[in-house]
Amino acid sequence: MNIVLIGYRGTGKTTVGKAIARRLKRRLIGMDDLIVKKGGMPIPEIVKRYGWERFRDMESEVTNEVSELDNCVIDCGGGVVLRDENITNLKRNGIIILLTADIERIIERIKDDSNRPPLKDGITFEEEQRQVIEERQESYLKAGDYIVDVSDGSVDEVVDKIVQFYLDI
Repeated sequence: MNIVLIGYRGTGKTTVGKAIARRLKRRLIGMDDLIVKKGGMPIPEIVKRYGWERFRDMESEVTNEVSELDNCVIDCGGGVVLRDENITNLKRNGIIILLTADIERIIERIKDDSNRPPLKDGITFEEEQRQVIEERQESYLKAGDYIVDVSDGSVDEVVDKIVQFYLDI
């Protein structure tokens, strides 16, 4: 069974995923890395050339592929919850862990990251983050089998919670 990490940008999916994979001696699958490989260019370039819809199509293709794997830690992009089929595929052989954080912490973590293309036009960066988190909140909560707030505490503490939940199921 896979451990699948979802959550908004900047919630630590990659960092936590690496730590879980190390602890459990499992392969870490970064979905964004696979999309970059599939597209042959960085995500901002994919979005610029082909638009968000094509990016989401690629994300769904990759989701379907990684859902066939077993005993992996899968680090999903923040928008994977936008298509129900993605969550259905990921749950076939995985438990979904939702990482959350307070908005101020998320903004601080992602404000200087040039690898995160804007999701909305015509509003400030902070307004965009607040709006998108609010729009996705219901989908995140519906998808998550277990929710971990990563606003405070160390990576090890977060990993302890996730691993314990995983071992208890």
